[in-house]
Amino acid sequence: MSVLTKMSDEEKTRVCRIYFSLGFAFLPFIWIINFVWFFREAFLRPDYVPKIRRYVIFSGIGGVVYSVMFIAWVVVFQTQSGSMGETAWKIAMNLPNGHE
Repeated sequence: MSVLTKMSDEEKTRVCRIYFSLGFAFLPFIWIINFVWFFREAFLRPDYVPKIRRYVIFSGIGGVVYSVMFIAWVVVFQTQSGSMGETAWKIAMNLPNGHE
């Protein structure tokens, strides 16, 4: 039994809105969780709550957009960091031994 089944529609909307708002702190993982957790409430329930559906749609879009941007950055940095010179070393989090 899901925790969502025990909540009122107002409480579900409040939780969904909080998760949606947290996603703006560059936490796309929260948006993905919000999308997955509330998908059934937004799209499979006949008497859905319109606000929940809106939050779920925008959470899904935001999660995908931020994830694609992050993956693109990782791919570019991993493949092009050698040609970035000193800048790549300055923005890298892990420096190999021997580098300052």
